[in-house]
Amino acid sequence: MTPHRFQIRTAPARVVHRLQQAGADPLIARLYAARGVSDPSELSTALTALPPPEALKGIDAAATLLAEAIEAGAMLVVVGDYDCDGATATALAVRALRAMGARVDYLIPNRFTDGYGLTPRIVEIAAQRFAPDLLITVDNGIASHEGVAAAAQRGIDVVITDHHLPGASLPAASAIVNPNQPGCPFPSKTIAGVGVILYVMMALRSALRARGWFGAHRPEPNLAQWLDLVALGTVADVVPLEHTNRILVAQGLARIRAGRICPGIAALFHAARRDPRTATTQDLGFFIAPRVNAAGRLQEMTVGVECLITDDPIRAQQLAATLDQINRTRQSIEAKMKDEALALLDGEPLHEKQTLTLFHPEWHQGVIGIVAGRIKERYHKPVFAFAPHEDGLVKGSGRSVPGLHLRDALDWISKREPQLLITFGGHAMAAGVTLRAIDLDRFANAFEAAAATLAPEGLDPRTVTTDGSLACDALTLETAEQLAAGVWGHGFPAPLFFDSFELLEQRLVGDAHLQLRLRRTDGTAAPLSAILFRHRDTLPPRFTGAYQLNVDRWGGNQRLRLHIETVAPSDAPNLG
Repeated sequence: MTPHRFQIRTAPARVVHRLQQAGADPLIARLYAARGVSDPSELSTALTALPPPEALKGIDAAATLLAEAIEAGAMLVVVGDYDCDGATATALAVRALRAMGARVDYLIPNRFTDGYGLTPRIVEIAAQRFAPDLLITVDNGIASHEGVAAAAQRGIDVVITDHHLPGASLPAASAIVNPNQPGCPFPSKTIAGVGVILYVMMALRSALRARGWFGAHRPEPNLAQWLDLVALGTVADVVPLEHTNRILVAQGLARIRAGRICPGIAALFHAARRDPRTATTQDLGFFIAPRVNAAGRLQEMTVGVECLITDDPIRAQQLAATLDQINRTRQSIEAKMKDEALALLDGEPLHEKQTLTLFHPEWHQGVIGIVAGRIKERYHKPVFAFAPHEDGLVKGSGRSVPGLHLRDALDWISKREPQLLITFGGHAMAAGVTLRAIDLDRFANAFEAAAATLAPEGLDPRTVTTDGSLACDALTLETAEQLAAGVWGHGFPAPLFFDSFELLEQRLVGDAHLQLRLRRTDGTAAPLSAILFRHRDTLPPRFTGAYQLNVDRWGGNQRLRLHIETVAPSDAPNLG
């Protein structure tokens, strides 16, 4: 679909010059400056550039409580979440605690029967299964008032580690570590749940070291050995890749490429047919994370955590194969649901609507978020997709576009129709809600009204933001390899360039993609190989295109190939 407009990220010349003076490559300086990097210190991805653990409010109390529990031989249970961030955080916590001599096990709620987070039901299950003295939440807990109270009634301490936004009050836990809790001075508010627990383990190691806990019989663990887990969870959770997150991901990727990788992640790379020696953030986000997430979406996340915890390569391969098969099932379910969603919209006056609300009685709860995202991308409208729940209820998952904050929209609805939403929560671009099935039409109308009120001038038009033209002497395999080695993702998007091309050859491959040979219309570059995915229509002789540089590896050879992301008429403007 042709975008409404293109625009260029602004790279202030003074900032570019400052970054170059600090040693940055001219292209990298330009790209970083356009992404808001102004301080040369943000160029560093060394672990020494991380903010210190003591900057996290509550971390000393958490470390002291955990150290005392380990010394006393107490039973610890990690309560995780059923997504990839939760799975990696759980695996890291269990691995690190065991390496420090703790008695520890873990528990992951079931998405369909237990719900999210530390609930009274999960406390009861943990008490019956493990008889814990202390519960540690990872990637959840900041809203678990009832769960913390239920634990207290049983005499169980709770340490909360989380990164989600808190409500008006905090649970009465023994300690809370969350960079987003009131009064926390930690500079990075966007670290994922796995990043928070890494920091807690750093503080715990220091506390145990001060107590003389480590020695020849119990060596002090090197926490860097689990940075591959941190990188995977951080990328998977689509948190903004500000400086702290870029450091964690860069360090994790460096370990993966060097072969210092846990057996589970190595096995997942093999199952996904990706080479860990050239691992990128795209590999983690689009090939590894979906295989872990699939377990929590369709079954239980335990198989995902076990894959990440095991040190047995053979068992890791077996578990990765199971995750791969679950993911294939997820893909099949998703494709069917997407077709059904498009059928529901067929013939609808979509131009009259700002939002879309979809429901099908056979949809799978674990996949509605993905389907909402696919429909949002196709129509560039905020979407809620609903699936049946239980007792006449439905659960919905929403995805939004720039211009409408989804959680604010749900909050607006809840205030104007107090009995409509049973539960809701989320963020600007993604949210979840539970309501009665009989209220679906009422919700659809309220969602439309919320968008009209909160975005009275309409939602942002479909816009492609680019880094402008790429100098011809940078159209090389070396540049593509340099960019592929970088850390790009949410909040720090991969470089996307914009130029005009003359079409030399085009042919359909795989019955779904266009393989191209192009030449820049300015005549300053040699012919280029390119591909346009999921596009069957032929292109005109001349067009403008937004593209990424890609390293095409085939048959042991490497070559430059452009990935064309969007095409437009040759006279399409590129707006500054």
